[in-house]
Amino acid sequence: MNSRVTRPGGLGPSTVYSTQVLRVATYNIHKGVRGMGLRKRLEIHNLGLGIEALDADLVFLQEVRLFHAREARHFDQTHLGWPDGGQAEFLAPQGYESAYRTNAVTRHGEHGNALLSRWPIGDIGHHDVSDHRFEQRGLLHVPVTWQGLKFHAVVAHFGLIHSSRVRQVQRLAEFIAAEVPDGEPVLVAGDFNDWGERLDGLMVDAGLQRAIAPAGQPGARVTFPSRVPVFALDRVYMRGFRCLSTMVPRGAAWARMSDHLPLVVELESA
Repeated sequence: MNSRVTRPGGLGPSTVYSTQVLRVATYNIHKGVRGMGLRKRLEIHNLGLGIEALDADLVFLQEVRLFHAREARHFDQTHLGWPDGGQAEFLAPQGYESAYRTNAVTRHGEHGNALLSRWPIGDIGHHDVSDHRFEQRGLLHVPVTWQGLKFHAVVAHFGLIHSSRVRQVQRLAEFIAAEVPDGEPVLVAGDFNDWGERLDGLMVDAGLQRAIAPAGQPGARVTFPSRVPVFALDRVYMRGFRCLSTMVPRGAAWARMSDHLPLVVELESA
């Protein structure tokens, strides 16, 4: 049950472009805990090191906890212990701002989406896109000002059923049309649970292109399951940007921290 902090490897420095490159990561952190029963372990401290190593301007996070009474009691007995305060603030590297909103409320706590930003952020919004009572889902909306450019960051975590995801794309499109002025850039990133690669066309209809590097290989996008990644569930969709590169860090430390690997993309303004 003891926690250990392992600095993750397998991640080189950001691609050397001009200062006009925006480095974005999306990561489902599995609530900062892995395993079950006696094998359950706290990974939130390792995740903090991993997120810092990503060196991203923006980090879109899913399955983030503000609090969980049972887990806090359980991990109080470990060496490092359950963090005080919310996981979003705990994971934010020095100098970053954090934004968080709850999606799902459970018996002992809750979890939701977060954004960590090294650039100034505006008013934080939340939009419920739950499709049925068994899955509570939401969109976290945060305006960001980067190099004088205002754009809209939306953190998403879509449902487990394809028909739900289709309706959630429709609700996302309606939300953008209602809340984002025409012509302003948009980034939508998160865990889309799109096992069959069926959402890209619907996203195009909503005015959003998937961030795929022109010469990218499929292996630079697959993120799940973390030990032997096969599926590209974690994605970035964009309006008003061009994708320069994509990469997924690999290695034992990354595989340990969550059931997903992070996806890192580098973008420039279109």
